[in-house]
Amino acid sequence: MNGVTIVLHALHQGERDLVDGLVALSERHRAEHEIHHVATDVADWSREHVRRLADTAAHYGLDLDGPSDASSPGLFTVLREKASEIAGGRPEPGLLLLRDLRETHLAAAHNSLHWEMLAQAAQALRDHRLLALASFCHPRTLRQMRWTNTMIKNLSPQLLTSL
Repeated sequence: MNGVTIVLHALHQGERDLVDGLVALSERHRAEHEIHHVATDVADWSREHVRRLADTAAHYGLDLDGPSDASSPGLFTVLREKASEIAGGRPEPGLLLLRDLRETHLAAAHNSLHWEMLAQAAQALRDHRLLALASFCHPRTLRQMRWTNTMIKNLSPQLLTSL
């Protein structure tokens, strides 16, 4: 397996995990309408990234399956459940929201780094197909990060000082 295929695999799994995390964020915080609706919308972006990654990988002889099955928990979900167990139960809803936003931001940042690596490799290889993929998907990942960062900035003062 070469370096590009390693990054394609990492991005595929990372985007699948981000879908799971965004869906969980949306469902868990359904009463927060902006969180619910925006998380649902940007989860669709990551679903599309998964599809595009699978299509592009097929061109290179890799078999990456499509979007994750919503019934099977992803790494993001398993980690969140384990963190809850360690914490000894559910934290306050505001703290839970901040934690979910933070985890979502970190997952998007993880993917962003891989998109950047893929774009740099594509430029070095003069591979227009890989560069087009990264050029389409990476800006959306950056917007996912900006949204979570903005929400954390806006919610932190109120939520953290009201405890």
